[in-house]
Amino acid sequence: MASLLKLLSFALTASALTIGEINGNKFLSAYNGQTVSNVSGIVTAKGPDGLWLRSTAPDRDDKTSESIYVFGRTFGANLTVGDEIVVGGRVQEFRSNKDYLYLTELSSPTLQEKVSTGNKVKPLVIGKDTLDPPTEQYSSLDGGDVFAVPNNVSLVSVANPVLNPKKYGLDFWESLTGELVTVRKPTAVAKPNNFGDTWVIGDWKVTGKNGRGGLTMTDRDANPEAIIIGTPLDGTANPKNTKLGDSLEEISGVVTYAFGFYRILPSTAIKVVKSRTPALPDATKFVSAGKCDGVTMGAYNVENLAPASAHLPKIAEHIVTYLKSPDLLFLQEIQDDNGPTNDAVVSANLTLTTLISAIASAGGPAYAYADIDPVDDQDGGQPGGNIRVAYLYKPSLLRLYKPNAGGSLDANEVLPGPTLKFNPGRIDPSNAAWTASRKPLVAQWEVIDAKAKKAATFFTVNVHFGSKGGSSSLHGDARPPVNGGVDDRLAQAQLTGSFIASILAQDKKAKIASAGDYNEFTFVEPLEQFVKISGLKDLDKEVGIKDVERYTYLFDMNAQQLDHLFVSKEMAKKAKYEHIHINTWVDAATMISDHDPSVARFDVCA
Repeated sequence: MASLLKLLSFALTASALTIGEINGNKFLSAYNGQTVSNVSGIVTAKGPDGLWLRSTAPDRDDKTSESIYVFGRTFGANLTVGDEIVVGGRVQEFRSNKDYLYLTELSSPTLQEKVSTGNKVKPLVIGKDTLDPPTEQYSSLDGGDVFAVPNNVSLVSVANPVLNPKKYGLDFWESLTGELVTVRKPTAVAKPNNFGDTWVIGDWKVTGKNGRGGLTMTDRDANPEAIIIGTPLDGTANPKNTKLGDSLEEISGVVTYAFGFYRILPSTAIKVVKSRTPALPDATKFVSAGKCDGVTMGAYNVENLAPASAHLPKIAEHIVTYLKSPDLLFLQEIQDDNGPTNDAVVSANLTLTTLISAIASAGGPAYAYADIDPVDDQDGGQPGGNIRVAYLYKPSLLRLYKPNAGGSLDANEVLPGPTLKFNPGRIDPSNAAWTASRKPLVAQWEVIDAKAKKAATFFTVNVHFGSKGGSSSLHGDARPPVNGGVDDRLAQAQLTGSFIASILAQDKKAKIASAGDYNEFTFVEPLEQFVKISGLKDLDKEVGIKDVERYTYLFDMNAQQLDHLFVSKEMAKKAKYEHIHINTWVDAATMISDHDPSVARFDVCA
């Protein structure tokens, strides 16, 4: 029995391991749960709950980090940066949420020896003293596509693959956890979050760089080369007014993992050196011709707009000043007349008339509106808000063709002509695909032109597909990452696409525009299916907008496009289109909506 206990004790204790050996060449340490002793390292940084050690015997293997976090709130009180020490402790894999990756650390530490002081500590310059961060793929477990469906088919914590930091972004940052590093010539690629955490890139190679200096998500590329700068170690606070494309002072700090992302904890707060100019974008170049050969359309997610919303006058100003008062507006997130008050009110008449009045006060036209009230508390969004999609239109130029508005639960149909049974009307609103989600609003329009021999008509579909709530971090355990609501959006795309296809089945030359907040990317299955089924074309592609300039939204490290405009072949002819980056370019306090609006111009003449 004594021999067995001795063997067991030996198995749970490892002596004189290097930091590289503890970390190993995988995400999880082979020594997890074991007590180790005689671990040598130099203190490179200190934080409120521990310190970071760099190995005195590096193995020169790119797959193994030579540094580690030593967790102990009182440990190291008498130690300073540059001290060489020998420690013991328990190897631990820590995460605060089951959806996160683990961080390898040394817990319950004991100081065995203080060898020397005043040793020089030099950060590793990322891309110079280390490999360059990979620019496209996150993990070998993603199968080459971080957006692949189905997602969540494997877990890093289960597969625990050998790191390949030359190819995969997660592997690269994992291979540097605990290390003191420097980011040279950093650029902010997003707004800070509420804690001042700010995504940056350095002077290393990147892909997807847009004209503003951010990184745009493209097909199979969600920019793993970016890194978030977290809470400064010296107790200062990062600024919260940093903007997309800001140039920053050089950043030094330690690489760690927390709150679902690899990050660098800087020695002190980041500082902005220079911001991009101009501060605001130009207004749209596409102005209405006032007749069928130059009809303008705008699309704007106005973010929970209610009559009392503080941002309502600014939305009106955007519509007039930057969108140049389009002839037809596709709006999303119009709330009911008392906003988030959760009662039986579902009408948005006051919301829409208040917005129309504000537009007129800002120098815009006297718009009319079209919407259909949802069933109370059935369309998702902010509780009580009853958000829906709605149209504003200039009654001097446009009118609903044979108007016959449907009700909340009336399913629209395409009648011979083609024309609509309900105008405007909703697409199959009782279908389970729309549970807790907005229903698309379909309309047929007629251009008012007394001189025209034949009235010009066209169809529109205003959409706001289900949200991405429940998605996991791109740096998370699930691979490919969980794309929350993707199955719902796929079903919604199929229903909407089939309805549009039924119009084109009657008239292959029908003019159709489908716009709004699709909550999805064009290169992910729901919108791939939508395009295939509907027969519509992506207007970004049709007019030649560069891939990296296709963005209307900032999230984490990526400029991305959730808002799209798809058109039929006839509608694409002579079309013009652009995104107005009035919200993505400014700081968080100046941002009016979390989405950018877009403007298009069409020739819809018969």
